[in-house]
Amino acid sequence: MGRLFITGITSSILLISLILIGITVGSTIMGQTTGTTTEEDYQHMVDEVIDGISTYLQIKDQKGKYYDIDGAQKIEKIALWISPLFSQDIDVSQLTIQLDDGEKVAMLTYDGNAEDMRPYSLFEHPIWDNLTGTNFGFVSIVDLDGSLVNYDTINENSDNAYVLIRLPEDMTLAKGESLTVTLFPSTGITRTTILEAPLPMKSVVTFE
Repeated sequence: MGRLFITGITSSILLISLILIGITVGSTIMGQTTGTTTEEDYQHMVDEVIDGISTYLQIKDQKGKYYDIDGAQKIEKIALWISPLFSQDIDVSQLTIQLDDGEKVAMLTYDGNAEDMRPYSLFEHPIWDNLTGTNFGFVSIVDLDGSLVNYDTINENSDNAYVLIRLPEDMTLAKGESLTVTLFPSTGITRTTILEAPLPMKSVVTFE
């Protein structure tokens, strides 16, 4: 159900964007006739729409891990599997992530923590030692040219990576609590997901 929902959202974004491009192109022709708006203005609008589509990040999977914190089971680590919708250079050093639990808002930045996932498991990767609750990192799953690890860039639609987030101490999630996570790229469309902590029946859980 979740994957179908994500596919539907992606299709809707493509459809809306194509409609906007069509409207913009039609307006360009009308603008040339009336002389009210220049072709350059409309071209700029088209470029912005296309840039928004091409830098759209899909979230394919959302996982968390429970830990015993002060005698209670709480999610401290979150991993979001992302991939670009199209092949396009996306500079992850300019990416900012916002955490909002309804009471507090935290902003996380990227400071160069990107490594290949293999041979480690996701939540036991050594890169977690560099994450403090104020920053985030990446573990690469598929990156044929090494652009993420070596150049802080996602550039192919085949690139897949987990964004790793260690939650601040005052924002860890107990069962039933929710967190809104928003990814702000330097250009393009922001991506928001709402994570609700499920029952801690096992340590590693998948957010629906």
